[in-house]
Amino acid sequence: MAETDTSTTESTKENHITPSKGESPDRPSSIRERYFQNSNLFRIGLSVITFIVAVMGVWGVGSLIANGIQASPELTPTPSPQVENLPEDIPTPAFSTEGQNSGVVREPEISFTTSSQVEDRDQITTYTVQAGDTIFGIAEEFGLTPETVLWSNRYIIGDTPDGLVVGVELYILPVDGLYHQWSEGEGLNGVAEFYGVDPDVIVNYPLNGLDPETVGNYANPNIEPGTMLVVPGGIRPTVSWVVARDEAASGSSYLGPGVCGGIIYGNVGTGTFTWPTTATWLSGYDYTPPVHNGLDFDGDFGSPIYASDSGVVVYSGWSDRGYGNLIVIDHDDGWQSFYAHLMDGTLIPCGSNVQKGQLIASMGSTGKSSGPHLHFELRLNGSPMNPWQYLN
Repeated sequence: MAETDTSTTESTKENHITPSKGESPDRPSSIRERYFQNSNLFRIGLSVITFIVAVMGVWGVGSLIANGIQASPELTPTPSPQVENLPEDIPTPAFSTEGQNSGVVREPEISFTTSSQVEDRDQITTYTVQAGDTIFGIAEEFGLTPETVLWSNRYIIGDTPDGLVVGVELYILPVDGLYHQWSEGEGLNGVAEFYGVDPDVIVNYPLNGLDPETVGNYANPNIEPGTMLVVPGGIRPTVSWVVARDEAASGSSYLGPGVCGGIIYGNVGTGTFTWPTTATWLSGYDYTPPVHNGLDFDGDFGSPIYASDSGVVVYSGWSDRGYGNLIVIDHDDGWQSFYAHLMDGTLIPCGSNVQKGQLIASMGSTGKSSGPHLHFELRLNGSPMNPWQYLN
């Protein structure tokens, strides 16, 4: 019994915490220790804190939603500066969507003429053919018709525009007409009738150097054989450069409604191709088949487009395949050239026979196009060919 009491007393002493000297039994550190030692009290406190945080979060989200649907404050209008009118002498472009699937096309602001304005000439001059020259370009440069340039040089290049060779000297007359080389036995009446002029026109033209009294009888005139005579206003009978084809030429109906019917007769190509525009640099895509089967040449609205080689037009009109206004020229032997995105109202019609370098249309931005340029393709038996390998 005594042992029990003693043990109990000692146990009680061990469990009793005696504050050290100078310490208060109710100090804060002791309170915190007892708080954290009591697990129930700790859990209750943590729950209260969590609840307060949750309430604050819900309140914050609600405020954001309320502010989000709240009407925006009215904008205070500010006056725009007054637009100044352009001077009357500054041209402004006209716009049109005619013939377009979408987008706006700017019409040309420059009027084009068929021939250049050149200085008056009273003498026969010569011109040396340069790389890329054509009968049509030379004629425009000197303010003459292409026929005049051709007929004046038939003894040099023959009766076809494709006879041009770099380095050859051509005669350039001061007037439209032709240059005739006198042959022994000819009569003035017959020559004049052949060219559709009066014989006096030939005799009295100053550059011919003929004296009517010395010429004598027009039926047997006194003119030295080999003399070159200008025939002002003269014309030659049309020389047919059109040959029969082994197979009819035609465009593809897949391209759209501009396809031409089978053409049995038509010009054939020379086998070489010249630049279709005056600009020879690109404004868009290069030849990257099968994504892009041609070249996109730079230029402006209304820039001239030329036939890259002689041939016959087998497609002329709108294409449903993104080309917009399209011309296709068949050059025979399986070769065809494509000219796309052309300007409305400028296309040479179906079945036209064209010579290399002849004007066939004007540059536009029709079809799938973001600006004025020429999409140009060369195809052989329907397969795209790299134009860089053939253009010269």
